[in-house]
Amino acid sequence: MGNQQNRLDTLTSQKQGGASNPLNLASTLAADPKRSSASPPVPAIRGRPFAKGNGGRRPGSKNRSSLFSEALLDGEKEQLVRKAYELAMAGDVPMLKFLLSRILPRERTIRIDLPRLEFADDAVEALGSILRAASEGAITPSEGANLATLVNSYCQAIDMADIVKRLDTLEAKIKGLIR
Repeated sequence: MGNQQNRLDTLTSQKQGGASNPLNLASTLAADPKRSSASPPVPAIRGRPFAKGNGGRRPGSKNRSSLFSEALLDGEKEQLVRKAYELAMAGDVPMLKFLLSRILPRERTIRIDLPRLEFADDAVEALGSILRAASEGAITPSEGANLATLVNSYCQAIDMADIVKRLDTLEAKIKGLIR
């Protein structure tokens, strides 16, 4: 309450032509002998409406409208879901779509035969299998693209592991020559 009163006092003093009003700044500077005319006035820092140490509302706290609607619905959630179900079963298509969008999984599981990926070169055959499945209609093109991205990522991991192994063996050989 104290902060709100201070902000209100500041706003009313600005409206009444206080020192923070840019139109009355020249008269304020002229009236105040401590301020020199050589240094320009320092503008107020913007972007932080709260005083130091006051971070504002706590994270996770709810506003009044959320608290009010939560209090109204308290104990009646089951009845609302039951009513939505009854409307959907009675033929309300938008309600049916809404309920199905919440119940059904967003993605479907797909089954295609991919070769075992042990070396990065095996990715060519795997990508061929994915392309074949997409062209035959077994999977959608977007599912094929997602699978191809997975195969490419796995092959990059295989390549990186191979590079690390080769680097380790080279370092071991170099250390053996230096000793």
